[in-house]
Amino acid sequence: MRDAYHEELDSIGEGLVEMARLVGSAIGRATTSMLDADLKLAESVIAADQKVDDLQHDLEARAIALLARQQPVATDLRIVVTSLRMSADLERSGDLAQHVAKLARLRFPDTAVPRDLHATILEMGQLAQRLMAKAAEVIITKDVDLALQLEQDDDEMDQLHRTLFQHLMDDRWKHGIETAVDVTLLGRYYERFADHAVSVAKRVVYLVTGEHADELQAPTQVEGV
Repeated sequence: MRDAYHEELDSIGEGLVEMARLVGSAIGRATTSMLDADLKLAESVIAADQKVDDLQHDLEARAIALLARQQPVATDLRIVVTSLRMSADLERSGDLAQHVAKLARLRFPDTAVPRDLHATILEMGQLAQRLMAKAAEVIITKDVDLALQLEQDDDEMDQLHRTLFQHLMDDRWKHGIETAVDVTLLGRYYERFADHAVSVAKRVVYLVTGEHADELQAPTQVEGV
């Protein structure tokens, strides 16, 4: 019984990794569909989000069943509860990738992104994919140091987000209000996607240490003052 119990715990972790890999791929493909005005690719991203939703529902059901049957305590309880929260972060990440693809579909055969912002959006999409890949690695390895690095990596996304707004606020903006709204939404989607990747990593820190990531980082910040 205990072997089966721990196998089930392990399978929940594997489900989280699969979700992370799926949503990481989705944001990369959604970005391509946006920049290339690729309707077929956009449709495939939109349809594929159902698999992420199904995985999340399955993981949630198995976690709740474990809570009911095994009544885990201490570390095992943290694993189950934290896994539920991570699955919610990952499911929302999938939704954000889908939003990017839906915007690509909405503007087809044109693209929502002006040519002078293609490089910035491409960079945001690639960074979002790298952050989620790192979050998947953190789930697998339970590497606290790597998990804590993600928040620093997210600073790059925040800078790219600010760059978008600098373009939008520039007096030389000539692409109109509709495009400005599209670009604003895109920036928000990528920024929130990155935030969810960071949240997943922080939850792994809590799972491993029993402490919140902010509490572990606080001494370092004090030393640097």
